[in-house]
Amino acid sequence: MLGIPDLPPDFRHSAVSRILGVGIATLDLINEVDSYPAEDAEVRALAQRRVRGGNVTNSLAVLAQLGHRCAWLGTLAEDAGSRHILEDLARHGVDAAGAIRVPGGTTPTSYIALSRATGSRTIVHFRDLPELDAAAFERFPLAGIQWIHFEGRHPTETARMIASARCGCPGAVVSIELEKPRPGIEALFEGPHLILAGRSFAEASGFARPGAFLAHLYARTDAGLCVLGWGAEGAYYLVRGGTVQHAPAHPPARVIDTLGAGDCLNAGVIDGLARGLSHGEAIARAVRLAGFKCGRRGIDGLIAAASAAAVL
Repeated sequence: MLGIPDLPPDFRHSAVSRILGVGIATLDLINEVDSYPAEDAEVRALAQRRVRGGNVTNSLAVLAQLGHRCAWLGTLAEDAGSRHILEDLARHGVDAAGAIRVPGGTTPTSYIALSRATGSRTIVHFRDLPELDAAAFERFPLAGIQWIHFEGRHPTETARMIASARCGCPGAVVSIELEKPRPGIEALFEGPHLILAGRSFAEASGFARPGAFLAHLYARTDAGLCVLGWGAEGAYYLVRGGTVQHAPAHPPARVIDTLGAGDCLNAGVIDGLARGLSHGEAIARAVRLAGFKCGRRGIDGLIAAASAAAVL
């Protein structure tokens, strides 16, 4: 079931799941440039857009397009940026009623340079808003939630949230994204059923080879499945009791926008497993979706377009 050993014994997959995502929401200011500028250069943006960002909220927006009932839990400032975030989540069908308001806070903002030459993006992030804490998470009603997905942030508090989720909602699958190293992040290796790691996390942890990183992680976690996105090479994964496997990339004819590709990969893995696909089928399908996204700007209408192109 779901291709993951040691799942909650009463978990029953279905075509539609109730999914809770826990993480940050940001305001992204994206400047498209012809090519990435040199230091001290002055260039003109070819286009500019303002969108809602954040890893978990991006994944939830994709999961909602896939038909799941999604909710987001995180902190919000009381400013114009937060209103934009809430409007966008509502447009995507993501319930944000449980978000915690922080008086006096400022919406986290990412300033992004997106190169039209390569499709790559460079991000400068500013944050002046407290992270969600475990006490706020414990007040959220988990009844009926079938999947809880965390960003690997604020490790001490997130570890408490994972323990609380496993105790208070034992029928739910718990997954976590590891995007970048943070002090104490090893505390998040134990507890999730599924770990979704990124190449930048593996390389910053001292590993140049996917297999070596997965073996290192495997020895330090009780997760049943570890997935490692590796950019243009696709994804590698290790199911407990098995060997490292590879799902090759499916790049588009032209790379246009890599922003959010990892979030689409994570959403694709969660969706596939929630639908009862094997781990190999779910990950291969998720890699195809992430590659397809790199040939499009943004995630609006992604699943309809992917379905029309027979990607899903």
